[in-house]
Amino acid sequence: MTAKARTPDTHNEALQYRLSLRLGPVHARQRLGIEQETEAQVFGRNHRSFHLENLANAPRLIRFCLQATGLLDRARANSRRLTTTHHRFVLPDLPEAFEGFRILHLTDLHVDMDEKNLEAVIRQIEPLSYDLCVLTGDYRKNTWGPVDDALNGMARLREAIRGEAYAVLGNHDSVRMVPAMEDMGYRLLMNEMVPLQKETEQIYLAGVDDAHYYKVHNLHRAGDEIPVGGLSILLSHTPEIWREAAHAGHDIFLCGHTHGGQLCLPGGIPLTLDSRCPRRLGRGAWQVNGMQGYTSPGAGTSVLNVRLNCPPEVTIHTLTRGPE
Repeated sequence: MTAKARTPDTHNEALQYRLSLRLGPVHARQRLGIEQETEAQVFGRNHRSFHLENLANAPRLIRFCLQATGLLDRARANSRRLTTTHHRFVLPDLPEAFEGFRILHLTDLHVDMDEKNLEAVIRQIEPLSYDLCVLTGDYRKNTWGPVDDALNGMARLREAIRGEAYAVLGNHDSVRMVPAMEDMGYRLLMNEMVPLQKETEQIYLAGVDDAHYYKVHNLHRAGDEIPVGGLSILLSHTPEIWREAAHAGHDIFLCGHTHGGQLCLPGGIPLTLDSRCPRRLGRGAWQVNGMQGYTSPGAGTSVLNVRLNCPPEVTIHTLTRGPE
């Protein structure tokens, strides 16, 4: 019996070659291999990591519960009613040139989830003033499947972002998105660091690949070239690596992933955070072992475009040497 000749998938081959050059062959093989192996599974690799967003009937179940309680319309409207949160990091050793440096922090956008939400995000950031934009992952609606709609949404968002934009991937994102996003003008930090310079002074921005599901974060590679005493900011999709990041010596930790719970009890008490970390790290500002962190509840939604007692936000972080 003669084997059928296979037509080479030149697109995939070119993508894999480009990713190998960009990330290194091991990182590229690992990320692509895990994606291909687990893309459509409801449970994680060890069958103990449950992901609600992968259940086909999850949106119907949540919608039914909200309809039954009369909260559906309110929850959907809440998901498109963004706020701008202003937060300050007080850093006595901040280089003087960076006093008042402002960082626009966007996360968990899920841009192909809800067109009206994406439009709301673009409107919300348009009047804001900032020196740098950072994005901490989850740009795609699903954890599997095509990336084209997400890339189209990210292209529209990039047009609205002024200046430089640095990003990391989340557990919803495919590594296949990296080349296209970088072609748009995003700079992906895939276990990498870049120095940020003002006048003659520098601070350091590092970013790691997804640590929640893919476990392809590498803090050593991201931080080894940061000089001793250099002030550093780490971007991670999830807060779950807070302990390792603090002991690695980072001063600031920016993340998302939790959505702040998305559906919360009155008082903002989350029903679930889908994150292996203390609940006090699940939303807003926190501090541990000398490292200051901020977990954004995100600008988008997952599973269903609804929110209760947990408004979506874009965040402006201001770096300052003192409390005044």
